[in-house]
Amino acid sequence: MSITSDEVNFLVYRYLQESGFSHSAFTFGIESHISQSNINGTLVPPAALISILQKGLQYVEAEISINEDGTVFDGRPIESLSLIDAVMPDVVHTRQQAFRDKLTQQQKANSSGNPTASPATPQPHVTKNGETTLNGEENGTYTLNNHVEAMEVDGEVQIPASNATVLRGHESEVFICAWNPVTDLLASGSGDSTARIWNLNENSNSGSTQLVLRHCIREGGQDVPSNKDVTSLDWNSEGTLLATGSYDGFARIWTKDGNLSSTLGQHKGPIFALKWNKKGNSILSAGVDKTTIIWDAYTGEAKQQFPFHSAPALDVDWQNNTTFASCSTDMCIHVCRLGSERPLKTFQGHTNEVNAIKWDPSGMLLASCSDDMTLKIWSMKQDLCVHNLQAHNKEIYTIKWSPTGTGSNNPNANILLASASFDSTVRLWDVERGVCIHTLTKHQEPVYSVAFSPDGKFLASGSFDKCVHIWDTLSGALVKSYRGTGGIFEVCWNSVGDKVGASASDGSVCVLDLRK
Repeated sequence: MSITSDEVNFLVYRYLQESGFSHSAFTFGIESHISQSNINGTLVPPAALISILQKGLQYVEAEISINEDGTVFDGRPIESLSLIDAVMPDVVHTRQQAFRDKLTQQQKANSSGNPTASPATPQPHVTKNGETTLNGEENGTYTLNNHVEAMEVDGEVQIPASNATVLRGHESEVFICAWNPVTDLLASGSGDSTARIWNLNENSNSGSTQLVLRHCIREGGQDVPSNKDVTSLDWNSEGTLLATGSYDGFARIWTKDGNLSSTLGQHKGPIFALKWNKKGNSILSAGVDKTTIIWDAYTGEAKQQFPFHSAPALDVDWQNNTTFASCSTDMCIHVCRLGSERPLKTFQGHTNEVNAIKWDPSGMLLASCSDDMTLKIWSMKQDLCVHNLQAHNKEIYTIKWSPTGTGSNNPNANILLASASFDSTVRLWDVERGVCIHTLTKHQEPVYSVAFSPDGKFLASGSFDKCVHIWDTLSGALVKSYRGTGGIFEVCWNSVGDKVGASASDGSVCVLDLRK
């Protein structure tokens, strides 16, 4: 058996990507020359590093329970080994000695006719494919915790399999998905260097068909696959065009029929985010090259590049058709306008990377979330934040405003802000009062995505625990739940509000029909 540094580096790189640390993955990939290795990433399954570590951990546990004569001790460790314990020889030796002492004690008890009572514990065994498994499970999900409890959700809220359509075709993890704002076309973007458009319209003759949007680059006069992740995608407001951003540094515009319309090339490195303005004449992008760019959607030309950040730009959001905000790993937020040579406003106050920013429907308040575990609310009328919201105890990955209140289609309903964190919780905030009104706690792994239904009455959340939960925003109650086959990176509602799309780490895209 041989292990190369290229293999280890690739697995670490993929783990960073799958864990949501996209900019850290990029930096590590550059320094370790991932692109120069001959590893075909599309053949490596999701969670490969965790899987191999878990198998190693199980092997060490099994090894501890083997006696000097080669027999297997009838029992399991009182405490499961942690990953760190397993690489410490003294700990392993102590556990092994404890096993043997217990075996001796048990043998003495048995020989005296008074067997020691011990619970029947499933033994390590070898499956048909030669893999050692524990607890009688084959081909299970590997995690760093051996004792993963099944999620407890009331039976009546579980979405039955008959109401879930699983779309397969992607050959790698699917990081993003977005519904067309006019019709039931679902776009998805993946690590297999493709985006796909799935037709979920009920009048579609051939069921859920897919269009494959291959992201290629010119090499030697030919178009070849970029082999880079599709990191972002967004539909224009009319639903006629789809914009995608990629790790290859290019943004692209596609027709809803899957034809490439324009390739936008001026970033020097991966694109992390891109958004259409409401008017549909401009696209905004953010890149690892520390810049943001406004593009002319008709010509594909860059209208203006904004070089104000001192580190990679992570997210962007339009305030109106010409003004936008951007955030970065430099902990700063800039508000810029097309034609202006300086930021209109710079907000400072976060003490770690700012992961996401979102304007409320009125365009008056800007929300931001950070690795510093805080949410902040900003106003163009002042320099300091309006609210500094602290409750999460790990990084906050993303935020969403409800489509309610001033400037929305539901002006009479109160506006809410949702936050999703690596602490496995979702929080709903009353921003006017600056208080958390609901903490949603059913998830068991980091929550990567939240999305409000079009009427604001429900919130969907997706986590790496493979679950999509639907919550009542008024009461905070869990009303629907679905467990998929891979960790959930993104959730989104269709324009009518009767379907939720979810993209997953195992390459699947799931559509949940909530009408039944």
